[in-house]
Amino acid sequence: MKNTNFILILLVISFLACNRENKSIPDTVPQETMNQVYEEVKTPFKYGIVYQHPDSSKMVDSPTIFRENNKWYMTYIVFDGNGYETWLAESDNLLNWETKGKILSFTENTWDANQKAGYVALVDIKWGGEYSVKKFKEKYWMTYLGGNTAGYETGILKTGIANSTTLTNAQHWNVADKPILSPLDTNARWFENKTIYKSLVIYDNSNQTGHPFVMYYNAKGDTSNYESIGMAVSDDMTNWKRFGENPVITKHKGICGDAQIAKYNNLYIMFYFGAFWKPGAFERFACSYDLVNWTEWNGPDLIAPSENYDIQYAHKPWVIKWEGVVYHFYNAVGDKGRVIALATSKNISPE
Repeated sequence: MKNTNFILILLVISFLACNRENKSIPDTVPQETMNQVYEEVKTPFKYGIVYQHPDSSKMVDSPTIFRENNKWYMTYIVFDGNGYETWLAESDNLLNWETKGKILSFTENTWDANQKAGYVALVDIKWGGEYSVKKFKEKYWMTYLGGNTAGYETGILKTGIANSTTLTNAQHWNVADKPILSPLDTNARWFENKTIYKSLVIYDNSNQTGHPFVMYYNAKGDTSNYESIGMAVSDDMTNWKRFGENPVITKHKGICGDAQIAKYNNLYIMFYFGAFWKPGAFERFACSYDLVNWTEWNGPDLIAPSENYDIQYAHKPWVIKWEGVVYHFYNAVGDKGRVIALATSKNISPE
């Protein structure tokens, strides 16, 4: 009887182990699934420019789109020759945008005096979801590219954190007096110890990394003069630790940057842009089951330069699905300067 019980116990343990193994999360995404994702997210119809600065000498960049109180909002950044500031715009239809005002501005004698390029955090990542913004500790949150050197992305750039009790009013957000990530940190990794660029923070209620808040950001290293996408994690939005030893997306040349995450069924999609590892700047994507191991799409670009207004660069994505239409906002550089353009999955241009 004892032997029988022992054998039964072994069989149960073996079954449970096999069951766990069968349910383990794959590191790679099959090509068939990648093809399905491409068909879901592709936007072959270029609608055109949806926002440009009234002053043609100023450049607009890096849209973040979210929804609140049945209206759409977009944060974007403006470069005026001195550095970046962050602005807010509003829309009823995702096509026509009206500026509401500035939410991050230049300051004096601070670590971020001349650069404050902000990106709203904790936007709903569900594909075809509500695209609302989650509060944490009764506040809205934003990370930003910060630095005190004047010019276009010059000097040592770091990641700052800001918060606000209002999301849709054009009033200045509260900024911390020191960065949350810096290339000068003692634990900075080889690919990020020169400068850090755009960041994205998502809320992961499944705790894939063991932490609820996950950040993706692109950076350069002193021995890697190219941009790669790395990860950091947090439990409280203010204290961050790097995740892993290597970037999650890199080509070891050119740029991979400006990640945006969408949750599509049981799959995560990372929209990002590539540049200079082949000619120009263009939009790509990768997929993951666990937010850590990413399979890169090896097919056509989601968006590439083709029109006069984006003939130089078509890059820096923000992609959503709303009422059956995929809207792919991106930064276009061409004969109209640096503007925000849109491509869609269906032809919505007026006849």
